[in-house]
Amino acid sequence: IETYKTMAMLGFARTRDMSARLAAVGGELSALVQGLGDLARQPEDDLTALLALSGRLEALDAETSFRFGATQAYETIVHQRIEVLREARFDGRQTFAEFMKRRFDPAMRTVQSTERRLKALGKRAERAGNLLRTMVDVERSAQNQQVLESMDKRADLQLRLQETVEGLSVVAISYYAVSLTAYLTYPLTGYLGISKGVLTAALVVPVILLVWLMVRRIKHHVSK
Repeated sequence: IETYKTMAMLGFARTRDMSARLAAVGGELSALVQGLGDLARQPEDDLTALLALSGRLEALDAETSFRFGATQAYETIVHQRIEVLREARFDGRQTFAEFMKRRFDPAMRTVQSTERRLKALGKRAERAGNLLRTMVDVERSAQNQQVLESMDKRADLQLRLQETVEGLSVVAISYYAVSLTAYLTYPLTGYLGISKGVLTAALVVPVILLVWLMVRRIKHHVSK
């Protein structure tokens, strides 16, 4: 029994160091969770800090999981060995089972409490991580929405600019087209009995219409 008790108490020795480390991690985690509502803080920074805390908790769990599991197994063996003794009280004296209950069981409960505390901190860190990831996703969605709105505005501005350039192009091309067509048709003024000015004026509307249709057709062909 003494051998198994000694092996079980190895887990209790680890709880002394664990208590201070868990207290430090728990304090940092509580401070981080309490500051989640602070708009001046960036969720990405809090998430990075939380990941560091989660890493420390995982390291603690890896360091102690085997020892705490072994402590539980040895504790069970100790109690089984005590039951096998089938003690009977003699002359009102304290039994070995009562002695172990007062000295050994509190140490084992401390180990169990430390293990539960470690698991609870891990779950708290996990819940805080889920909350922070949600906050980061919401913030990124808002930023993406702003980017899309900005892109829509730029696209609308670009479309208006393109339409303006298109209109100016029609005017410029029409001006040269009217001039060229007028020069080509000036010999007809004598045959038609009209002046050059009247002929030029008559050519303006048809030429502008033809140029506009040509520009629209080119634009439609390019946009395909």
